[in-house]
Amino acid sequence: MENNLTQFKHYTVMKNEVVDSLNCYDSDKIFVDCTLGGGGHSEEILKRISKKGRLIAFDVDIDAINAAKERLKNYDNLTIINASYNEVDLYLKKLNIEKITGGVIFDLGASYHQLTSPVRGFSFLKDSPLDMRFDQSANKSAWDVVNRYSEKELVYIFQNYGEERFSKRIAKAIVSNRPINTTFELVEIIRKSTPNIKSKIHFATRVFQALRIEVNSELLNFENTLYKVINLMDVGAIISLLSFHSLEDRLSKHTLKLYCSNCRCDLSSPVCNCGGKMLELVNKKPISASEEEIRINPPSRSAKLRIAKRV
Repeated sequence: MENNLTQFKHYTVMKNEVVDSLNCYDSDKIFVDCTLGGGGHSEEILKRISKKGRLIAFDVDIDAINAAKERLKNYDNLTIINASYNEVDLYLKKLNIEKITGGVIFDLGASYHQLTSPVRGFSFLKDSPLDMRFDQSANKSAWDVVNRYSEKELVYIFQNYGEERFSKRIAKAIVSNRPINTTFELVEIIRKSTPNIKSKIHFATRVFQALRIEVNSELLNFENTLYKVINLMDVGAIISLLSFHSLEDRLSKHTLKLYCSNCRCDLSSPVCNCGGKMLELVNKKPISASEEEIRINPPSRSAKLRIAKRV
């Protein structure tokens, strides 16, 4: 195993903005960090809440879990759970927690550790086996998607999860060159399948993003978990969503908008039975990282923060 603490010491994007949104100074309420990762947001929450307050943090990556346990070992009011956040309802029930009384945060996307690891297969800049699993015990890897999906299925994920213009060319080339075992083999196929266009974005970025989302069911898990979490939130609790690409932000925006509406019932329903409005937007437009933060950590430029309050 790689040196966890070294790998997970990375810049926590919009740390203060995310944690500020929770209004958690000296709070004795229950908070949930659905995406523990390097533990930056969790640590800041724990610094602010009272000793009677409590934080429950989730992550499927055992490297993240081990690093966070070491980093946050001095906090007694923290419970770290090595499981997907889409099981948040089940684990809170096991902990006899009925409601998230303080707030919940999602810091979406891959961690610095995952993206820079020479063995995890997330990076198109490092040659490694095709993997991309957040959860190393999961059955499906990027190798399975690249080598076993049909051409039509590959086109679909490249178009819908990567917004890749040349999805058909790339998918056809992948099917024609199987088996593909490493990231550099895949990068070379993508390079040969796409025209040489000047762009700030690397030509393999969108395909690698699409594969990562598919392997980890990121959008589906996020959508399903949002619905669960909103229903678990107590009145006054805050939900804070930090996304890094348009697909995540679009899903965040539409879900919050839906739960901010006075009725979510099907238009054909004669009577409203949804319970009415559940959320109120704290910020109508997403909050972006400051110019200073972007200067210090350029990847912060794509981050968007959306916040809502349970009513």
